[in-house]
Amino acid sequence: MLEELKKIRTLLEPKPAAPPPKGFVKEFKAFLDQYKVMGMAVAFILGLYLGILIQALVTDLIMPFIDLLMPGVAWQTIHFGPFLVGQFLGALVTFIIIALVIFLMVKMTTKAGIK
Repeated sequence: MLEELKKIRTLLEPKPAAPPPKGFVKEFKAFLDQYKVMGMAVAFILGLYLGILIQALVTDLIMPFIDLLMPGVAWQTIHFGPFLVGQFLGALVTFIIIALVIFLMVKMTTKAGIK
């Protein structure tokens, strides 16, 4: 029984790390693989254009409805004292919609089993 426990112990011992690849191209490929750079790049680009799409949605579709609810007042020129808050309100609406879309995307992908 002692021999079996020794065999199990040797199997459970951590293996030495693989030596780093030699050569610039191999090191670069290992870097891309280890840090999943391509996935991050794709996520960044998609996030950037999702933000632009939602900005257009807010500016071109949602804010005109707000203009209808407040006739004669341009939302871009709303101010309180010396503070111009209209642009901030537009950016706030855009942020809330982007946060909602990202929340829904994370919820759907989690439900589908995608990490």
